[in-house]
Amino acid sequence: MADHGSHSALVHADPATHDLDELLVELAGRTASGYLFGGLTASRTRRLHIADGVFEGGLSGVAFMADAPGGLRLVSRVTQGCQPLGPTRRVTGADGNVALQLDGQPALPLLLAELGISLQRPQQAMAALRATLVGLTDGEDTALARGGQFGIDTRVRHLIGLDPAREGIAIAEHLQTGQQLAFCRRDVAAARRDLVRICAEIRDELAPDDAPGAEGARILGALYVSCSGRGGPHFGAPSAEAQIVQHALGDVPLVGFFAAGEIAHHHLYGYTGVLTVFATA
Repeated sequence: MADHGSHSALVHADPATHDLDELLVELAGRTASGYLFGGLTASRTRRLHIADGVFEGGLSGVAFMADAPGGLRLVSRVTQGCQPLGPTRRVTGADGNVALQLDGQPALPLLLAELGISLQRPQQAMAALRATLVGLTDGEDTALARGGQFGIDTRVRHLIGLDPAREGIAIAEHLQTGQQLAFCRRDVAAARRDLVRICAEIRDELAPDDAPGAEGARILGALYVSCSGRGGPHFGAPSAEAQIVQHALGDVPLVGFFAAGEIAHHHLYGYTGVLTVFATA
């Protein structure tokens, strides 16, 4: 794509694709902006995507040129759907996908203390653990945004097991020391607030500057990719997210899809929404 002047790309991917995280980083590096947006195919049966045919596996999508006719402008934001339960901690010991130490302390006792549970009461503990997720942020990135919400660099991952012998916790991602970690849960009110926030940010970015006679960019259309774990059942009404976006952006063409994982920048997210607006330059 770099040879053809691609600025960014809309990407669809099969979640079973081998080394998908690495492929997204490589693909983003071939665009001028380093920005991808899209999602993973979601289905109750076969996971298919369409690119001049019907395929399983791999990636497909559309690249957008940096010098598109008419001066097309693209503005994109990620909205988070989870609320941190406590402070952000540094991963100071890890083995594969098992966090052994956080801030120099055993990870499992910290998790149990933060949730207020004990493994001596397994039914209560399992119910709390099933509802708990993990927000991961690379060491140099910002974990929390204003208001204590996760920032754009945080990826939410599932807690997939405990390692009592080593006092560790297993997470659905390969861990590295230096990463930041915060335990979290899905939160409808926080998700609504954050969706409204990114819509306002996009409007502000496209608004005219203070120069006399300046005109703001005109929105031509928008694409919204939402996690399949969000949507009507989570927000409490059918098309609730689309209605929030439509109310914020006005009467503009809006399309989208539910995904089994959301793509933005070079990251793979979970329980998020990715809103991309196409506007005049």
